[in-house]
Amino acid sequence: METIIGGEAGATQLIKDSDTQNFVADVIEASKEVPVVVDFWAPWCGPCKELGPQIERAVTAKSGKVKLVKINVDENQEIAAQFQIQSIPAVYAFNQGRPVDGFAGAIPESQIQAFIDRIAGETGPSPIDTAVEQATALMETGDNLQASAIFEQVLEHDPVNAPAIGGAVRCLIAGGDLAGARARFDAIDPSLTDHAALAGAKAALELAEETVDAGDATTLAALRSQLAKNPNDHQVRYDFACALWGNGEHEPAIDELLEIVRRDRAWKEEAARKQLVKYFDAMGHSDPLTLEARGRLSSLLFA
Repeated sequence: METIIGGEAGATQLIKDSDTQNFVADVIEASKEVPVVVDFWAPWCGPCKELGPQIERAVTAKSGKVKLVKINVDENQEIAAQFQIQSIPAVYAFNQGRPVDGFAGAIPESQIQAFIDRIAGETGPSPIDTAVEQATALMETGDNLQASAIFEQVLEHDPVNAPAIGGAVRCLIAGGDLAGARARFDAIDPSLTDHAALAGAKAALELAEETVDAGDATTLAALRSQLAKNPNDHQVRYDFACALWGNGEHEPAIDELLEIVRRDRAWKEEAARKQLVKYFDAMGHSDPLTLEARGRLSSLLFA
């Protein structure tokens, strides 16, 4: 299915189906000219049939300020796996070749419209959105107490605000209260957990739980020594990456996993790629390190 806006030759193609082979051209490269929204769907998915036309209407109304690319996950499992699409519908927005926003699951049409408006750059943030952004900025500077207080204020006005819930969980993780973070996350309404902000908080929590004792100096030194003796030992490199992550050395951890992908992409059923996607979720889709690392991963996967 393709939708062409305008009847003249050379009219802008706003909505189209794509696949793994054409993903770079249709999404990555195209988004360098205009934002591209990617709808991951399948013919058997009921919510997809409801969401798809709503997104198409919202995109069409923007008259070229944003484009829509539809990916059938059944026919393009490789690209779906790269973005760790675990449930559909799932929607990502790309700008300048990088994912910048997204959501999962069916949402009200008013929220779809607001999402497309935001991607098209036509609306400013609401007061609640501004407060969440302020709290997130504080959290990133290490002021978790103040950030947590703002997230809780937001939740008093909007108890189901997923970014605020996710932020509150992340503050507990940063403060070392993994038990509290787990209890807070497990209490979340299951209908909200597919939201990107909560998927990210879940990934961050799981990684913190997995690496709570992994990043000590003795472990790091031993793994570094083993890797120097045998650079082709992917398990040691993988364990080293996990230890680096546990020590807060996120960029070196990502470098090691990318090296595994470069050397043997299929190792242990693509364990390195899957762990990278988990790191991306934990850091957030708009994090500069995520954006840079996703680009490097795409270059390796589609070389």
